Amino acid sequence: MCGRYASSRRPEDLAGVFEVEKWEPEETLAPDYNVAPTKEVYAVLDRPLKDAEEKRPVRQLRKLKWGLVPSWAKTPEGGARMINARAETVHEKPSYRRAFAARRCILPADGYYEWVTGTQERDLEVEGKKKRPRKQPYFVLPADGSVFAMAGLYEFWRDRTLPDDHPQAWWVTCSVITTEAETTPLAVAPAEGPYTLAEIHPRMPLMLTPDRWDAWLDPSRTDLDGLRELLAPPPAGLMRAYPVSTAVSNVRNNGPELLKELEGPEEGTLF
Repeated sequence: MCGRYASSRRPEDLAGVFEVEKWEPEETLAPDYNVAPTKEVYAVLDRPLKDAEEKRPVRQLRKLKWGLVPSWAKTPEGGARMINARAETVHEKPSYRRAFAARRCILPADGYYEWVTGTQERDLEVEGKKKRPRKQPYFVLPADGSVFAMAGLYEFWRDRTLPDDHPQAWWVTCSVITTEAETTPLAVAPAEGPYTLAEIHPRMPLMLTPDRWDAWLDPSRTDLDGLRELLAPPPAGLMRAYPVSTAVSNVRNNGPELLKELEGPEEGTLF
């Protein structure tokens, strides 16, 4: 799954990487090293500009809320639970299928966090002893330091309790698509393991390599079979992972220190 990630790159840099034609300076977000559900995040998408004479799709960097609210939802309350869409079923689930067909985006990140329950704590759970598992967080990122381009979906939701001209009358929300975690060796693995992403967690965000960006973002592509081909996992051996401080487990903590690589798991969280 993807429940937390880091996004610290400047919008100017993201605009260059993704060949963005349009972004509004007032939508600039501060670097966020602990992105959590319901926060505002950057999304890259292709969509015609509002009120533009030419209705061609324009590559944009937009600010969206993480946690998809389907257009047919009566309230937005379920958005915090809809942060991930499974690649295997995204084309058929009522909450995601319309967005998959027409509203796809890329959610740029530095990398994502995932937690592994320490061996000692897992043993206590098996024995039935009442001890809350202490989980070791890992940061997963492209081994070459490039932007982690997560496949995403976005959707519009109208708040019918507000007038049309109200600035919050429309919500634009998004979800990260996840896939099965890689079972092949990491490009760079921690000295004490884990050695594959699947050993950290069975799911991972679907990373889109640059050769798929244009096809994924193209709103004119609506053929489901063709789109599902784009959901194939990226080539193996592109990722690295390393342990980070358990401070990231508290969403109130936010700073570049959360990305600092530890020499090994923290005490009590041995892999």
